[in-house]
Amino acid sequence: MKINLNMIRHNEVFKIGYIAKHRGLRGEVEMSFTDDCFDRGTAPYLVLDMDGILVPFFWEEYRFKNDDTVIIKFEDIDNEAHARQLVGHAVYYSKSHISQTDTDTSLSSYKALTGYTVYDHANQMIGTITHVDDSSANTLLTITTQDGKDLLIPYHNDFLINFDLRQRVLQLHIPQELLSLNDDGAN
Repeated sequence: MKINLNMIRHNEVFKIGYIAKHRGLRGEVEMSFTDDCFDRGTAPYLVLDMDGILVPFFWEEYRFKNDDTVIIKFEDIDNEAHARQLVGHAVYYSKSHISQTDTDTSLSSYKALTGYTVYDHANQMIGTITHVDDSSANTLLTITTQDGKDLLIPYHNDFLINFDLRQRVLQLHIPQELLSLNDDGAN
């Protein structure tokens, strides 16, 4: 399937994972993902960052290996050599292909918050969620600020003021004490 797509811009997509490795001789790859929106959305393609250029790759089929890995067969990637060329590249999903009903539902997991922009109660940008640790009962967000500082903030539903799944934005009321702990740890 070939579709004439205009140049895809970074503000039209959001990162959902990366190609972790090639698999077998048919050209399949394994994608580690933080958001399974591709399974709920309407896009027949994923977007890969190929040396700074966002390129759509249409899939023929995919199947889940586990909760955070999917095995994908892309069109025109028919052998191991072609599949190897995709390994390590970041994978994005088009914001316009998230269904409207999807924005009214909850996230598939807290890891899907990776890449969200976080604002405080005064609507000031705090930073972007770069990692989510949900391996224990307490979910921990790593938020990277615009000046490159990492904040470690435990996530709790009581902190949530507002969210927008389509725009990938969270507004949180983070207690000043938690922010102060991050300052004290950096000194």
